[in-house]
Order: sequence, then structure tokens, then C-alpha cells
Amino acid sequence: MALPSESQGYFEQHGIPVHYSGIGKINAAFKAYDVIQRTGCKTLINFGTAGSSSFPRHALVEVQQFVQRDMDVSPLGFPIGTTPMDDDHPAEIELDRYFLELPHAVCGTGDSFETGLPKVQCQVVDMEGYALAKVCKKLGVRLISVKYITDGADDTAHIDWQDNLKVGAEKLLQLYQKHF
Repeated sequence: MALPSESQGYFEQHGIPVHYSGIGKINAAFKAYDVIQRTGCKTLINFGTAGSSSFPRHALVEVQQFVQRDMDVSPLGFPIGTTPMDDDHPAEIELDRYFLELPHAVCGTGDSFETGLPKVQCQVVDMEGYALAKVCKKLGVRLISVKYITDGADDTAHIDWQDNLKVGAEKLLQLYQKHF
């Protein structure tokens, strides 16, 4: 998870270790790399919050694909979301599904708190997922990602995000306990 506020301490109260990355792609990439190197894990589970104008608030959604919503080198002729000269890794990072009972989505990651329509096609928005996915892909580690929809990625997103963290932590913990 990005922040302790996303778990509300519930995971720790149940003896489930959580690694908090901090906000944004750089912090997420560093934390993913650090955890993978220290633990040798073969699967990384990313639970967190997201905004969406496609899914209702309080929904749990499994991410099937990550894209970058803030990578824009279009003046040089590259499509929005594409990192130039990164031939080894496409702009879209696909994930294998794990929670088949959950709806799936494309998640657009960016280093901004989204309050409008992203420039790339996606149903949910976050601030860390693409970076986690890219590190995992490069290191051969499976990533499973589930997002709790806290807000509509609109002009009240900052209020809704804060108001819905507790319910989100409860729902993510229930999902974890059901499957692991």
C-alpha cells in the first residue's frame, strides 16, 4: 500500500505485514525494488485506493492492465502513455488475474491526484501502480493489484478519498483473509 491511512492499521492488527511505499511512482518503484531484493518474493500484492468515473464508490476492482496517464511526449510523435525508447517494455503492462470474482479494469497511474478525465484510456486512476508493475515485470515477479474505489476522480475526490478510507481498509482486509 502507499500509505498507512489506506490500511487503517487493520492488516497489522491481524499480523499481516504491509510495506508502505509512500505516494507517487518514484517512491513505489523504490519500495517494490527494495522489498523484492530483501525478501526474494515471487509475488507482490498491491492493495490500495483509486478513483474512478467508471466504477461505483466502494467497489473492489482487480487491475488487469496498468498504463501511465501522465507520460506525455506527444510533441515528439509518441502516443500519450508511451515512454520513448523503452523497447523492452510496452506502454501497457498486463497482469494475470487472481481474484476472478472481482471486476477488472485498466488503471492509469500518474504523479497527480486525478480530478478529471485522464488523457489515456483507463477505468481507474492511482498514483503508484504502473511503477510497481514495471519493476515487477523487469524483475520477473508477479504483481496482483486490487483497488478500492474511494472517489469519482472528480472535483470532490479529495474529500471522498479521505471519507472512504476506513471502509476501504475493511473491505481489502476481508478480501485478503478470504484468499490467503
